Amino acid sequence: MADDTPLLVTREGPVVRATMNRPARRNALSAAMGEAWDQLLAELAADRAARVLVIAGAGGHFCAGLDLTEVASDLPPAERLARAEARNRRTGARFAAISALPQVVVAAVEGACHAGGLGFCCAADIAFATASARFAAPEVRRGLVPAQILPWLARRTGRTAATRLVLEGTVIAAAEAARIGLVHQVLEDAAALEAQLAATIAAVLQGAPGALAETKGLLAALGPVSPEGYAEAGAAAFARTSSSEEAAEGIAAFKARRQPGWAG
Repeated sequence: MADDTPLLVTREGPVVRATMNRPARRNALSAAMGEAWDQLLAELAADRAARVLVIAGAGGHFCAGLDLTEVASDLPPAERLARAEARNRRTGARFAAISALPQVVVAAVEGACHAGGLGFCCAADIAFATASARFAAPEVRRGLVPAQILPWLARRTGRTAATRLVLEGTVIAAAEAARIGLVHQVLEDAAALEAQLAATIAAVLQGAPGALAETKGLLAALGPVSPEGYAEAGAAAFARTSSSEEAAEGIAAFKARRQPGWAG
């Protein structure tokens, strides 16, 4: 079953492919998938034979964000708050770890790329999408906040475009995602996406491994993704909102496929 292998990792020589593998949930990020990601990233950080990491999703979708079935909890409020803070802190650290890898990271987006999925897309060095891909930061519509994806969105698209995306919470098409810089190129279909991946991988492998890693380091040295203290503030904000009555209503409405009460 897919949930037995929530992150499918394959390797062909220097190219590693990590496929988020919960297609029945549009590859929503579960705790088990997060643990698998953290293990892979720790291994890749020390792997000088690996040159490229491709991030993709199974079943025609990239990643629909956090699995909201794991947000709701019958735990006491203090414990629920602590768990939410820890989960969001790990999420932010995961995106930072992806960006800091010595390998060149390429996101291959099909279908839904929502919420936390945007974090994976924007933490990658290069991002491609099929024309049918759809992007959204819908957290405020669930009574939540886009705490740990926001710095990565702002870095990729600029603050103005990120602001509109996170405050409106609407779904945008791949062409619009490319226009605002969320992805670098839109391909017609999955076959064209694979062809572009092959071309990009071939181009990257022409670069010297050490020089590529040093170049990524120089890009990072241009400035931090977020100011000092943001990660903790974001984790605390997400924990507060995820434990709120708004989140309870927003998640219930999402599951029932209805409008939340505040939307009239």
